[in-house]
Amino acid sequence: MTHTLNLFDIEQNALQVLTSNAREYYLGGAADEITLRANICAFQHIFLRPRILADVAERSLQTSVLEQAWTMPIGIAPTAMQKLAHPEGEHATLKAAQNLGVPMICSTTATVAIEDLLQARKGANAWFQVYVYKDREVTRELVQRARDAGCRAIVLTADTPYLGKRERETRSGFHLPPTMELPNYRGLGTAAKNVRKSKETSGLAEHFAKNIDPALGWTDIEWLAAQTALPLVVKGVLRADDAILAWKHGAKGVIVSNHGGRQLDTAIPSIHALPAIAEAIGEVVDVMLDGGIRRGTDVLKALALGAKAVFLGRPVLYGLAWQGEQGVERVLAILREELDLAMALCGIKSVHEIHRDILSLPHQHWH
Repeated sequence: MTHTLNLFDIEQNALQVLTSNAREYYLGGAADEITLRANICAFQHIFLRPRILADVAERSLQTSVLEQAWTMPIGIAPTAMQKLAHPEGEHATLKAAQNLGVPMICSTTATVAIEDLLQARKGANAWFQVYVYKDREVTRELVQRARDAGCRAIVLTADTPYLGKRERETRSGFHLPPTMELPNYRGLGTAAKNVRKSKETSGLAEHFAKNIDPALGWTDIEWLAAQTALPLVVKGVLRADDAILAWKHGAKGVIVSNHGGRQLDTAIPSIHALPAIAEAIGEVVDVMLDGGIRRGTDVLKALALGAKAVFLGRPVLYGLAWQGEQGVERVLAILREELDLAMALCGIKSVHEIHRDILSLPHQHWH
């Protein structure tokens, strides 16, 4: 095991303890994994222009998203089947999120039922991620169960009419072990009760082919927003015109995301897509981002380009695999410390004072 000075160290520790089945699933992206790598590299081409002598003796990372108080502008993105990483799975992750005062977006394809998860962690800030199924009743019931369990927002993953070509996942024959299930599907009459592999595709690919509706359109966003009073967030937005449409059809927030590079390879890095989207709708809805966040300076750069907050995916899974609840807490704590230090060294006292003038951007104008 290496020292755990940063998120890259934790990733290396996790890769030593994950099963090959889980490791290939978590590591993999679509096709040649160009977007997967670009999500991280894109941040490395943005430089900071720090202010000096700004009296940064006291600083605040607190913020508000969807009118909910966060201790810092960092949340946990939806990731499936967390018991592949650790026996406590989603329970451990939500405990860590609650301990650090940040939200967790709980996946529909979780290995813990949403009711059980929230019953164990009363008061936790949990959002619930959904897809729109061919059987709309499945989606409607999931949304109602999430509301009744105590979730505070609904997050629609909108960039997955079909599953991306995940060659690493297919080669490894990814599957859900026989000892695990997807309990959010209990009693819903859907074929997606288990994710098993076949000779030609991963089990997850078959799950999507059988159940997810590729005919989803903007009127379905209105339908979904009407199913609950909870705020609706649309995840998977990479264009300003789509962001505007999401707002016009009922979204209270958008997450700028390319699905961690797991859907369309060579899709634009999330941080490149962010500025135009923030300029288009940042005054009327909350704009968030996931994809490629590995350092506190990455968080600072995302906020400077218009995000109100960012979400972590893979780093949380690596922390979970490494040391369960304490590993996830360590991931969040490292990023909090790095963001706090980056703000201090840039002459910034509060996350609300982070603006684009702190950045030195590449010559191209991002849209």
